[in-house]
Amino acid sequence: MTSNTNKNSQSLIYATGNNNKFYEAANIAKKFNIELVQKVVDIDEIQHHEAIEITKAKARDMWGVLKQPVVVTDHSWEIPALNGFPGGYMKDITSWLSTQDFLLLMSDKKDKRIFLKEIVAYCDGDTLEVFAHKRPGHFVDEPKGSSPPSFSRVVEMEGEGMTISEVFDKGNWDTDFPDRYKSWYDFYEWYTNR
Repeated sequence: MTSNTNKNSQSLIYATGNNNKFYEAANIAKKFNIELVQKVVDIDEIQHHEAIEITKAKARDMWGVLKQPVVVTDHSWEIPALNGFPGGYMKDITSWLSTQDFLLLMSDKKDKRIFLKEIVAYCDGDTLEVFAHKRPGHFVDEPKGSSPPSFSRVVEMEGEGMTISEVFDKGNWDTDFPDRYKSWYDFYEWYTNR
């Protein structure tokens, strides 16, 4: 993953109410000489089992409200042993289920895999570009770490050796695990070279 520091600094709106997501994306943006500007815009998101469709609709809707180039994100989780559950409904599911609920759901499953799909979408009224990256992980048998949301204490992503929660507790998410943000890097590469 390379960065483009030859261009003059430019700013871009990232529409999100999640301060942690903004912080992560803004730190990576600096490597590409881009200043992200956070905008919190309340829109009704479509319901869909496929997160890419949710993200595309969100990008178009944000453009419609802001009338400025905008980037949005979404994440979905797929658990093969649960037929792909929860898919595009993860945001709601994490507000309903506790860490213990996730452990109970997986307690009798032999297949402990889970896949994260990270999606970044850009819209400027004429162009809608989507960047998606799917990463494998697995459920662990007992909670580790303290950072929310609930499932992050029982899911370990491939190659990280600790739960998502532990990664964030240590504060080294952006330097030790850059593959975690491949969609962002792909987007920034595209955006700075278009």
